[in-house]
Amino acid sequence: MSTIQQIHNWSLAHHPRWLVVLRVALGCCLFIKGISFMANAAELEQIVRSSALSATSSWIAIGITWAHILGGCLIIIGLFTRLAVLIQLPILLGAIFFINLQQGINVSELLLSMAVFILLLLFLVEGSGPISVDHYFKTNPSWKGIK
Repeated sequence: MSTIQQIHNWSLAHHPRWLVVLRVALGCCLFIKGISFMANAAELEQIVRSSALSATSSWIAIGITWAHILGGCLIIIGLFTRLAVLIQLPILLGAIFFINLQQGINVSELLLSMAVFILLLLFLVEGSGPISVDHYFKTNPSWKGIK
């Protein structure tokens, strides 16, 4: 049995139900932040432009916005949760180091970014859990995929 399968089996056996609520809350937080970025696209692009990532600020701003929206939706329903988390991790690291620490510390934004980063690490290890689309597809014997 591979290490990934061992982690997954351990995670299913030790996954309390309150973690599902936490996963959905994390997904909602990311989704809402993505909608906020979409509503304030010029502001987000200005923040990215004034950081160390200024060369491709418009593409980065669009990517961050859609990664948060789509990743938040995937995390909420529990589909490809670990992949969605892996995509979010570099964005949050960039938010912590390039944005919050270089442009002056906004304590509330920094704490929110760090809390979301820690939760992302948690769900990278834990996965989506027993109440998720991933779990349904793995345990439903009639599901064969798209034919």
